[in-house]
Amino acid sequence: MTVKKRILTGDRPTGPLHLGHYVGTLANRVRLQDEYEVFLLVAYYHALTRHVEKEHVVATRGFTRELVLDYLSVGIDPDKTTIYVQSDVPSVCELHLLFSMLTTVPRLDRVPTLKEVMDAENIEQETYGLLGYPVLQAADILHVRAHLVPVGKDQASHVEVTREIARRFNFLYGDVFPEPDALIGDVPTLLGTDGKAKMSKSLGNAIMLSDDAKTVEQKVRAMYTDPTRIRADIPANPEGNPVFQYHDAFNPNKAEVEDLKARYRTGKVGDVEVKKKLIVALNNFLEPIRTRRAYYAARPNLIDEILAGGAAKVRPISQETVNAARDAMGLGRGQ
Repeated sequence: MTVKKRILTGDRPTGPLHLGHYVGTLANRVRLQDEYEVFLLVAYYHALTRHVEKEHVVATRGFTRELVLDYLSVGIDPDKTTIYVQSDVPSVCELHLLFSMLTTVPRLDRVPTLKEVMDAENIEQETYGLLGYPVLQAADILHVRAHLVPVGKDQASHVEVTREIARRFNFLYGDVFPEPDALIGDVPTLLGTDGKAKMSKSLGNAIMLSDDAKTVEQKVRAMYTDPTRIRADIPANPEGNPVFQYHDAFNPNKAEVEDLKARYRTGKVGDVEVKKKLIVALNNFLEPIRTRRAYYAARPNLIDEILAGGAAKVRPISQETVNAARDAMGLGRGQ
């Protein structure tokens, strides 16, 4: 029997997921769960690297269920994908500690997302935890010895840190870990509805996977378009227009999309019509997601069972990896 290679990926439980998450990583996770053994973690500890106030910690616990609902609603199958909460597998913390001895502060300072996060969240001085975020992520990936990591474009630099840690460990102590590859989604960065930045729940420019049809319609009608195009008969370029980017990503009627683009370039279609067709396409895309979400939302005990079963499966795999790392380093198994 052929042994499947492994995937590890996950998200911080900080709020609902949106269309940007879908094109960035979720679509790949759904597609690959038939080809790989997939581990999907709720990155509980990672959520604490930005804010440690008690109300934030409590909110993080509450967001866990919503995150799992998003996973299940897009088609992630708990019979194919192992879903678990990071903090339910404590041995990953020991591996994080071991890896932190192999990583220098200057190397972590060069991770581009560090400055981006600090600027976006007005953090003047990073904590040890925020600086070491990629090292904890390496432990998440390597404690199940994953081979592939579906991530958004902004996380690719973190996977490179993981590869470096695996390579250094193997060089010093012998081959224990694979060097995993990053897998970027087909649409690496989806513009926000304001057209000014990537889609982000914190910026209020996102269409959520959990949005109802009316909310989607309202958000699309308010979407940014070319501000210089004051009339529908003015030719304009669809490239860079977020409405057309969303058509490309979510409208399966490619002939309709190409027709809209051609007429847009020649001033023969208005933004209203382009947005109306996008509203239809997005709601058609989201409707089966809403149906699956309603099914699982009505069965909260099932979500608890999925998470408990996932943690029970991962814990021995993780401990086996930590034991192998300790043996390779000459630390022994401990108590």
